[in-house]
Amino acid sequence: MTDYEVLRVFCGADGSHGNELGVVRDGAAVPGEAGRLAFARKLGFSETVFVDDAARGAVDIYTPSARLPFAGHPCVGAAWLLGVPGLATAAGPVPARTEGDVTWIAGRAAWAPGRTLREHGSAAEVEALSVPEPGEWIYAWAWQDEPAGRVRARAFPGRGDGIDEDEATGAAALLLTAHLDRPLHITQGRGSQIRTAPLGDGRIEVGGHVVRA
Repeated sequence: MTDYEVLRVFCGADGSHGNELGVVRDGAAVPGEAGRLAFARKLGFSETVFVDDAARGAVDIYTPSARLPFAGHPCVGAAWLLGVPGLATAAGPVPARTEGDVTWIAGRAAWAPGRTLREHGSAAEVEALSVPEPGEWIYAWAWQDEPAGRVRARAFPGRGDGIDEDEATGAAALLLTAHLDRPLHITQGRGSQIRTAPLGDGRIEVGGHVVRA
């Protein structure tokens, strides 16, 4: 069995919640896109990362059904685990930094796979939603405290690959931040915490706490 680690990304300050991430430190142990896709499907996490060069931060990201050029929670988790100043992804270079116990990465909205941002009238409406039928990637959100930039969100990938709801999604948070053009503090899923901030140069930072599962 190939060795892998499991992290939880975008945890609360007390280490609760967060989205599980599989990380294969020795990416060479699972060569080829087909093999990596099969391994990611076997693990069953929303994303799995294969590290191809730890010193350079070169990573390859998969869902159970597709390879992703970029994704937020895998990049935050990999940056935390590898302790590098940046990652090399298929989408491009991803700077990384640590501020206290929060790991930040920076990406561009154009790198994020397409999502439908669907605003609701209240946090209670978002919390009451049922999982929709597969077919559309939906990021449901509502203001909890608009002046403070606090958002309640849930994510429904709609891929039909066993991930009906994604606990914490950095790329979707990045897209919402680009849409609203302001820093956000997002509570997603059961209680995961995502922080974002536009950098003013077309890039957006996404950050959060990471722990080993």
